[in-house]
Amino acid sequence: MNAMLKRPMKTLMAVGVSLGLAVGFSATVSASDWKPTKAVEYIAPANPGGGWDTLVRTTANVIRAEGLSDQNFAAINVPGGGGAIAWAQIARDSKNDHKLFATSPPIILVPLSGTSRFNHKDFTPIARLITDYSIVLVRADSPYQTVNDLFNAIKNNSRLSVGGGSAAGSMDHISIAGAASVAGLKASDVNYIAFSGGGEAMTNLLGGHVEAVITGAGESLGQLEGNQLRALAVSSPERIQGALSSVPTYQEQGIDYTFDIWRGVMGPKDMSPAAVTYYQDLFAKMMETDSWTEATTRLGWLDAYQNSEEFGAFLDEQLEQFSAVLGELGLLRQ
Repeated sequence: MNAMLKRPMKTLMAVGVSLGLAVGFSATVSASDWKPTKAVEYIAPANPGGGWDTLVRTTANVIRAEGLSDQNFAAINVPGGGGAIAWAQIARDSKNDHKLFATSPPIILVPLSGTSRFNHKDFTPIARLITDYSIVLVRADSPYQTVNDLFNAIKNNSRLSVGGGSAAGSMDHISIAGAASVAGLKASDVNYIAFSGGGEAMTNLLGGHVEAVITGAGESLGQLEGNQLRALAVSSPERIQGALSSVPTYQEQGIDYTFDIWRGVMGPKDMSPAAVTYYQDLFAKMMETDSWTEATTRLGWLDAYQNSEEFGAFLDEQLEQFSAVLGELGLLRQ
């Protein structure tokens, strides 16, 4: 479990190398004059306010503000099924060079859990863009001062619950179950309660219906500002600078575990090679702008660029890793 879920520092360092190589590669192959000839449908497979929606709107705004494309990237929300509703619609639109969608670990996890018949191989990887991390939150008056306090309590009382805004077997569940496993519990010992979104999970935490919540670090900033919650651990390899710099990592607390919430962009299957080159080059240029730097600093995101080929290989690796975790949880359906 440990070896499968850890994201060592050398991997993150390699991202910087990948960016340099990818930009060079794009400059070489972008001799094609292909450009979008109409507005690009840019889909967030969820309601407004979550991680996918934030990625879509942030990148679209930066592209527009920096004048990187003559066409508008139109944000469209298609919620339902943890992404499955949007994926089904996009899968029917093969070869469409004017459609993109935001993606993250659920593109692997949801199909493995059996709640979508479409997986990452049914789409075209464009680029991985950023990495966020998971964070464990408790109420400010909680007796748990460290994440080990929480795990020890769970070990002694299986009824204690941890809430999250993704489905059972999806991103939040996998993150907390993996950490618990490395800490010496069974992944299945975590009584995970799935809510319809992060907002509902927070409401239940504040209402005392769950002991803790697992969510994205970038999405937790607003919740922590009110001083009603306290963060116990973040899944990054080092402390996150800025507003979350006081939150210890799992590793600082003796749990040799990290977990990336990567986010990127994909398109329909069988997009033209020229369109793929255009988009991966566009996102690489976007990430070099001041507007992007300002946005990622505000959101606590870390650049983690991979071009289309690299991103596709990364997704295949994620499939292997998450299959093992879901198998341990008894949630693997393939």
